[in-house]
Amino acid sequence: MNEKELLKGNIAIAKAALNCGCSCYFGYPITPQTEIGEYLSEEMQEKKLAFVCAESEIAAINMALGAATSGAKVMTTSSSCAVSLMQESLSYATSDELPIVLVNVMRAGPGQGYIYPSQGDYNQATIGGGNGDYKTIVLAPSTVQECIDMTYRVFYLSQKYKTPAILLLDGLLGQMAEPAIVGVNPYPEIDNSSWVLDGAKNRPSRKIHSLEPDQTKLNQHIFKLHQKFMQIEQNEIDYEEFMCDDAEYIITAFGSMARSAKTVCEFYRSHGVKFGVFRPKTLYPFPAKRLAELSQKVKLIIDIEMNLGQMLRDVRLAVLQNTQISFIGKPVGDWLKPNEIIKTIDNIIGEKYATSL
Repeated sequence: MNEKELLKGNIAIAKAALNCGCSCYFGYPITPQTEIGEYLSEEMQEKKLAFVCAESEIAAINMALGAATSGAKVMTTSSSCAVSLMQESLSYATSDELPIVLVNVMRAGPGQGYIYPSQGDYNQATIGGGNGDYKTIVLAPSTVQECIDMTYRVFYLSQKYKTPAILLLDGLLGQMAEPAIVGVNPYPEIDNSSWVLDGAKNRPSRKIHSLEPDQTKLNQHIFKLHQKFMQIEQNEIDYEEFMCDDAEYIITAFGSMARSAKTVCEFYRSHGVKFGVFRPKTLYPFPAKRLAELSQKVKLIIDIEMNLGQMLRDVRLAVLQNTQISFIGKPVGDWLKPNEIIKTIDNIIGEKYATSL
């Protein structure tokens, strides 16, 4: 259990989910995340756990919603265009205060898009495609090891705050393999006995519902949810700083793109140019305060994403007028490679370091 294994990101997530007590999985095949369900279909059957290959993504998320009311640890996995179909039920689950884990292994869009990896679902995950005033916890791994570590954490945060939580990664990370340690779940179990629907014997009956026709009660409920989101923002922000202490230029990137960003940073450092990388691990809550502090000390922030500028909005809101911001992005196709990024940065900062590549 504590030895390194060569694991794909998808399989690493599946193993970690089982390890932290996922007892119900509902899903529907879609590239590039199908291996998660494929792996669990065998493992959960052997462990006598609940696995359902649903007839659609809408069915899968609603099965997850129903199972969560019973106190089960529930997960569903999908990708991009199929996650779009789940948005109404995610809004319901937020209002119902149900802990559901959703893994989105992103592919290109809009619409059905294509199976190329992309980071085009940042807005969908962090702003939300459902109706009403709500937020969803979003974690973004950058390595296969973090796929494991953040699977443990996303289950814990979902249970702790009684809310849906998303593990957001791109198809590149889902399909790539790296040595990683599955280990043991480091988080404590959350007592859910005060709210689960497990039969009303020897206690008063309970109900879980989203519909609230009384305006006063609805306002109270929404304000209660808002207070919870503020608590999450206060307590659960996470990020990585790579060579940022003395940086004159900072690259912001999330997920797999941060890997290329670190290579770019090391290249410029080798040429005496002080670059650093700031990587949000929690996309919601976004580490705006820390990025704002860093932005006061640098000449330029360069946001790099495999989309046309989605996290860029949060970067701009954090930085405001502290420094200039540039953007490098691509919606789909070949992944943004370090050489390509370096050539673009050279044009931005007016240098010619790329000639040494």
